Amino acid sequence: MVKLIALYRKAEDAEALAEFEKHYYEVHMPLVLKTPGLIKSEVAKITGLPGMENKYHLMAEMYYADMDAFNAAMATPEGRAAGKDLMGFAKQYVEMIIGEVKE
Repeated sequence: MVKLIALYRKAEDAEALAEFEKHYYEVHMPLVLKTPGLIKSEVAKITGLPGMENKYHLMAEMYYADMDAFNAAMATPEGRAAGKDLMGFAKQYVEMIIGEVKE
């Protein structure tokens, strides 16, 4: 199994954060959830460790059966729509990586 991990840095201020969250939950996540081949999705608010500065606000994990399934999902109209939306509202906040789940 593989997962796409999206780490979102904190927005500059409370207004930008509210705008980000509204779009993320009301527009972006519904697009992500339509992606064919998506097994599950998890979103966590990052609280960090006591006494340490934390630059992240959210972490999203999207799970796929394998790398071929992930690549196929990203090539679908739904996958492309989610990617286009992400770059439209969160390009300045997001870092993305792929992880291989060891079972």
